Amino acid sequence: MARRRTLVSTSILDCDLSDLARESLRAFRAGSDRLHLDVMDGHFVPNISFGPTVIKRLRRIGRQPFDAHLMISEPGRYMDQFIDAGCDSITFHVEVEEPIEPTLLKIRMAGRQAGLALRPATPLAALEPYRELLDIVMVMTVEPGFGGQSFMKDAAAKILPAHELFRDRAPELSAGQVHVDGGVSRQSAEMCGGLGAEVLVVGSTLWKEGVDIAREMRLIKALADEGYENGPARGRAAVPHSEWVTFATLPRSIGKCLLDAMEAGGIPMIQLRADRAAGSAGPREYELLIPASWEVAAIERFGRAREQALAAAEAGRGAVAGARTERGETA
Repeated sequence: MARRRTLVSTSILDCDLSDLARESLRAFRAGSDRLHLDVMDGHFVPNISFGPTVIKRLRRIGRQPFDAHLMISEPGRYMDQFIDAGCDSITFHVEVEEPIEPTLLKIRMAGRQAGLALRPATPLAALEPYRELLDIVMVMTVEPGFGGQSFMKDAAAKILPAHELFRDRAPELSAGQVHVDGGVSRQSAEMCGGLGAEVLVVGSTLWKEGVDIAREMRLIKALADEGYENGPARGRAAVPHSEWVTFATLPRSIGKCLLDAMEAGGIPMIQLRADRAAGSAGPREYELLIPASWEVAAIERFGRAREQALAAAEAGRGAVAGARTERGETA
């Protein structure tokens, strides 16, 4: 199995801010997959960083992906400015005290990826109302507001179950990514990868004096990939968005009833002609395929109907086989 490549989003909060463009390009040349821009307002978190004007000017370095992480109290008020600044994805906190859905919709309508972040103490259940609007779930493994904090293993336990928020999504929606932000380094990369995190936000560990940024990124990615293959994920995507699985193989007449019921229930399906076994008789059978990410929901909602359909199909096969025996036919 090919190794999955973990992405690194480099936080510039602790770099040399006197030459932000140079430091950002340095990160990309060292192997960063995107730039993580921590925006703080001194209210939502007890620190102040920079805003959309700085990001817009930094955008001149090129078209490399920019991830904005807004740790601000009123993201909706400033969202147009961050979109105009050229952010490719914008994540804000589910804990803000303002309507969340309109802001997520605005980000998506602008063609950008929309995300929600959770403080370490916030449960994943807080994201449930917005799951269909999310491209990113950001699991915070430190308290937001300052770089250089220690990684919180208890908070990291949310990484793997966070993928469940991306299950049962309509085919036109993005696959979704889980980002991990806070204290990510060589020491924590393997755990994050083992829990299936797609993007690791790495900051202070890269900007320490004497650190070879390129080597550090390679090591972090390698450790995360190793964790992905050997940890709880076992080298398999937590939500296999591109994979389709067989839900049932049935004659067309029986399968169509099940297919119609499941499609009416919102489950995407494909019907393909199944290979006919040598010597088999009776009506042609068809495979009903569903996205692997929908399998759990499909079984919960239509498992009984599937069993009834399979039983009816088996009875039909038995009747055909009995008729052939009476006629003296052999397989």
